[in-house]
Amino acid sequence: MMPHIQHLKGAHSKNLFLKDKKKKGYWLVTVLHDRQINLNDLAKQLGVGSGNLRFADETAMLEKLKVGQGCATPLALFCDDGDVKFVLDSAFLEGGHEKVYFHPMTNAATMGLSPEDFLTFVRKTGHDPIIINFDKNN
Repeated sequence: MMPHIQHLKGAHSKNLFLKDKKKKGYWLVTVLHDRQINLNDLAKQLGVGSGNLRFADETAMLEKLKVGQGCATPLALFCDDGDVKFVLDSAFLEGGHEKVYFHPMTNAATMGLSPEDFLTFVRKTGHDPIIINFDKNN
């Protein structure tokens, strides 16, 4: 974790902006910052088939979320027109965290929200998160 934010108590995020092999679907995957993700296993869970998930390019991220490379964040979901599915690590909601931390459209800053406020925000963007317990998958 970055030294300048390790004093912030709560769950810190890592965000992956993914597409399927045929570019028919996009996923924003938000997990705990230190979690390792196997894209083949995740693809199976999402029903897109093993080997069919890959990182989307910056052009797609700019088009769908209005953020550049290194700045993927669930806070950008308000820019999405419904093309991006949101996958959330259940640890953000079940870990008893007072705050959950994300980049606010830029990786030059970090902001914290209560898990409840964060989930309310996501739902108000029109996204119903796919909540996955990644601890059970490892």
